[in-house]
Amino acid sequence: MEVEVVRSERRKKTVQARLVDGVVRVHIPASMTEDEERHWVDRMVERVMKRYETDDDALAERARSLAAKLGLPTPASIVWSDRQRVLWGSCTIATGHIRISSRLVDFPTWVLDYVIVHELAHLVEPNHSPAFWEIVGRYGRAERARGFLVAKGLEERNGEERNGEER
Repeated sequence: MEVEVVRSERRKKTVQARLVDGVVRVHIPASMTEDEERHWVDRMVERVMKRYETDDDALAERARSLAAKLGLPTPASIVWSDRQRVLWGSCTIATGHIRISSRLVDFPTWVLDYVIVHELAHLVEPNHSPAFWEIVGRYGRAERARGFLVAKGLEERNGEERNGEER
């Protein structure tokens, strides 16, 4: 797969990669050394490739299994999204379509499951009311996963990859 490195004077700490027209485009700070560039390009290409090797069918099966286990409705569709830069996931309640940030590909599966449950809960409760959080709380690792995502969001804000936070 072809890789294109884009150096930016405006980018100070963050590194980002996307697949654009079959090319992995890696955005890095202009101040990075060649060694740092090699490290980050390798890491980000691996991440992008892992995302594209993880298909939407497996994600849909995971959502169906969690929905059945927790007594929640199944979504009309659930897909990975490279466009989720602030949210870990989103749900269009009217249509039942769920999008999960591809940033979660490298996270532990119990964190991915939490985000899926969070979005499935929106199919029942469209807001973040106490009833919504009661539904999310059915997932046994909800608090642990929320803590992980909060910590990850803080790390990304202060570290190498600033990509967003949980909603």
